[in-house]
Amino acid sequence: MARHDNFDDWYQTGKISLVVVKEFCQKLRQDARFAGQPGRFYASVVAIVHRICKSWLALQARLKQKIAGQTRWLAILQSDDELTVAIQGNLSTLQLKAREILAQCSSPTSADDDPQPKKARSRKQSAQKTRQQGDSIPSMLFRLYEQTEEVLTQCAIVYLLKNGCRVPEKPEDYEKFAKRRRKVEIRLERLMMQFQNSRLPSGRDLSNQTWLNALALATTQMPENEKQATGWQASLLTEARSLPFPVDFETNEDLRWFLNEKGRLCVNFNGLSEHSFEIYCDQRDLHWFKRFLEDQQTRKASKNQHSASLFTLRSGRIAWQEGKGEGEHWNIHRLILSCTVDTDSWTQEGTEQIRQKKASECAKVIASTKVKENLSKNQEAFIKRRTTMLTLLDNPFSRPSRPLYQGQPSILAGVSYGLDKPATLAIVDIQTGKAITYRSIRQLLGENYKLLNRYRLRRQHNAHQRHKNQQKGAFNRFGESNSGEYLDRLIAHEIVAIAQKYQVSSLILPDLGDIREIVQGEVQAKAEQEIPGSIELQRRYALQYRASVHRWRHAQLSQCIGSQAAQVGISIEVVKQPFTGTPQEKAKSLVIAAYQSRK
Repeated sequence: MARHDNFDDWYQTGKISLVVVKEFCQKLRQDARFAGQPGRFYASVVAIVHRICKSWLALQARLKQKIAGQTRWLAILQSDDELTVAIQGNLSTLQLKAREILAQCSSPTSADDDPQPKKARSRKQSAQKTRQQGDSIPSMLFRLYEQTEEVLTQCAIVYLLKNGCRVPEKPEDYEKFAKRRRKVEIRLERLMMQFQNSRLPSGRDLSNQTWLNALALATTQMPENEKQATGWQASLLTEARSLPFPVDFETNEDLRWFLNEKGRLCVNFNGLSEHSFEIYCDQRDLHWFKRFLEDQQTRKASKNQHSASLFTLRSGRIAWQEGKGEGEHWNIHRLILSCTVDTDSWTQEGTEQIRQKKASECAKVIASTKVKENLSKNQEAFIKRRTTMLTLLDNPFSRPSRPLYQGQPSILAGVSYGLDKPATLAIVDIQTGKAITYRSIRQLLGENYKLLNRYRLRRQHNAHQRHKNQQKGAFNRFGESNSGEYLDRLIAHEIVAIAQKYQVSSLILPDLGDIREIVQGEVQAKAEQEIPGSIELQRRYALQYRASVHRWRHAQLSQCIGSQAAQVGISIEVVKQPFTGTPQEKAKSLVIAAYQSRK
């Protein structure tokens, strides 16, 4: 893919066509090594490769956008003294202008009745227009900064942005400002390093040839510098993936469920119908698989008079899970089935909402197609299929009844992530702008808080042992069982339970795209503050501090919270978490930012 003539165009636009991936796959199907596979395997390859390339291009585009944003912010970020020098005035003048701009951004009234000069009215109108488009106040202030050339206005905007879009009552702490500016510099340096070291996505080397090449290179040549030596060492210590990519089944009818002669639940797959697999799962997941069987049995009993679009199952994936031992791969490793479900279709009320939405969309498509003149045979067949689907949607599945969750629109919950505090919850009333209650990580876990300390100590010990074994070239893969996943479920369960108690309408989670930069910048700035003047001691301090507190998979925690909230009926929103403030303040700011983005 990287050697394609249009790769540079894809890199600039951040997009890649599915047709290109299909062309590559079609050429490989003629290769003797890949011929004769089930058609679903080829479709899965196209989908996975397209998703990987599309995600990588999107990440690169986002990385460039982050670099541009941090560079712009670093260029305009100034202390109060520097701002007052720039305007050739005092702090009171700066604050007065800042309050004026903030009032313009927040005021819903029209600018036509404002008696201010023409130039000021145009800024106000621009701010209100941006506000109507749904931008938050910080986004609007950045846009106003670019549109104006007046020094006083620009300095007042910077003053607002660095103080959280408000005019502070206390004077600026210069040490805190210097630390904050250093955090921005560190984040920019890390982003630049990531951009320079970003690698193209590559396939899995099932033959270990990459490792053998690195070994031959390291044993026959001398590294030119420390960076090259570190790269060789990383290649030798990285274990190759011995298992191929999974196979995706992106339609729910590609999986067929049945009971064998022993009464066990089994499944087979489209393209692999000669192979049947028994289902082994935890008790808490068994009811989902039973529902998959019930849906297909209902449809079969009615002679396909029910729509598969209302199935609880949406898609499936089979993948290998690595095992230990010697012998053939298929005797050592196990097959794992992952399923995507529609939690709304579990109840009769939720299924009815889905049915109404799909029926409305289907009717609109049919109406828009019929308007066209001289329909082709394909278009007529398309209308016929959609009409059949609309008819099938009128036949409901038998589902248990449960009232839909109804939260109060003015009550929102925000969850902030941090270093030593993995999650902090804030319940906020938007109408008053005040927090109803907070929950720290200790309060969320309660009696299970001791498990968190035990989990952290175990991870520290394993990390230390892994480092020692890596130096010796010995076994260095140590796990923590499922303790982290168990803790995530406990935290998510308590967060959702508290949200239900206060009738929260929506849960706001942080955007994890910036979590690494936020954490690294905070750790590095703390190291420089604790040990000034010594880069090596700062590096050791930062390493030790990260090892002691920052060993948490926030993406997995977000997934657990989202999964449990979806089963209850609480919606999830994602916004950027602020860099500064206490965990409680960050959680509250998430709620306010989410509410402002709705406008």
